[in-house]
Amino acid sequence: MSLDIVVAGLIVGLLVGLTGSGGGALLTPVLILMFGVTPSAAISNGIVASAIMRPIGGAIHFRKGTVQMRLVLWLSVGSVPAAFAGAFIEHTFGTSAAVERNLEYATGAAVILAVAAMAVKMVMDSAAQKNAGDREQPEPEIKVKRVRTVAIGVFGGLLVGIISVGAGSLMIVLLMMLYPRMSMRRLVGTDIVQSIPLTASAAVGQALFGGLETGVTTAIVVGSIPGVIAGAWLSSRASNMLLRPIIAFVLTASALKLFGMSAMALAITMGIVALVGLPAWAFIDGWARPDAAWRAAGHQRRRTLSLVSLGTPVGVGFVTAVVYFARQRPGILRASGENARLAREPAYAAGAQQQP
Repeated sequence: MSLDIVVAGLIVGLLVGLTGSGGGALLTPVLILMFGVTPSAAISNGIVASAIMRPIGGAIHFRKGTVQMRLVLWLSVGSVPAAFAGAFIEHTFGTSAAVERNLEYATGAAVILAVAAMAVKMVMDSAAQKNAGDREQPEPEIKVKRVRTVAIGVFGGLLVGIISVGAGSLMIVLLMMLYPRMSMRRLVGTDIVQSIPLTASAAVGQALFGGLETGVTTAIVVGSIPGVIAGAWLSSRASNMLLRPIIAFVLTASALKLFGMSAMALAITMGIVALVGLPAWAFIDGWARPDAAWRAAGHQRRRTLSLVSLGTPVGVGFVTAVVYFARQRPGILRASGENARLAREPAYAAGAQQQP
C-alpha cells in the first residue's frame, strides 16, 4: 500500500466532501498521471473508491431531508444496469497498449465534459442567486418525468461504468435542466444518493471482471474515508463558489495532459486559462450580486465589473478579479445576507410597503 496514494485519496476525498462531485474525474487522472497506474486499473479503482465515499455524503443529505427519493428510484432504474454493463464493456476491449491509450483519450474527453458541466452548474447557481427573492419559498412538488429521467440514468451509468466519470459532474447538470424548479440543495442531495447504487453496481462489475489492484484500492479507501468526513464537516464553512473553479482548473490541466500535451504547452495554455477564466468567473459572480448589496458594502458594482471584463486582455481583469474575491466579495455577501434577513422581518417588510 503506497503512502502517496493514501495522501492522494485523502485530498480527493476532502474535495468530494466539500463539493459533492468530482470523485472519478479527479481520482482517475491522478492515478494515471502521478502514479503510473494503467488507465483500466485507474478506472476500476476510482469506481470502487467512489462507491465507498458516496454513502457518507448521501447519509448526511438523507438525514437533512434533501433527497427526492422517487427521482432516485427512476434514475436507478436506468443507471444500475447501465453501470454494470459499462464495466463489462470496458473490460471486453482488453488491456492492450492501444486500448489503454484510447481509454486515456476517453477519460480526458469525459473530464472536459465534466468541466463544462461544472461551469454550466456554476452559472446556473449564480443565476438562481440573482433571481431568488428575499423570502424563502416553499419547496415545489416535483412530478417525475420518468422516461427522460431513466435516460439520464442510463447515460450516466454507462459513462461511470466505462471511464468512472460522470456520476456527480454530468448527471446533476442534466437534472438541473430537466427539473429547473428543484432547489439546489435537493438537487445535490438527490444526485449524491442516486450515485450510491450507480457506483456500487459499477464497482461490482469491475470486481467481477478483474480490473482491481487490491493495494491501490486499499490505499485510496484508507485516505478517502477520513477525507470525505472532513470535507463534509467543512462544507458549511468553505465556499463552493471558490472551490469549484479551482477543481475545474485542475481537471482541465489533467485532461489536456491525458491528451499528450507537453509540459511547456500545458503551462502556457493553463496560464491563459487562468488569466481569462478568473476574470470571467468574477464577472459572473459579481453580476449575480444585487446592486443594494454592493452599495451597502461600499463598492462600485459597475466600475469593478467593467475593470474585470474590459481589462482582461491586458491583465488588469485578472488583478481586479483577485481583489474582488479576496476583499470585496466577503463584504458583499455579508451585506446581501443582512438585507435578506431584514426583508424577512415583518416589521421591516411592513415599513417598506408604506414607503411611497
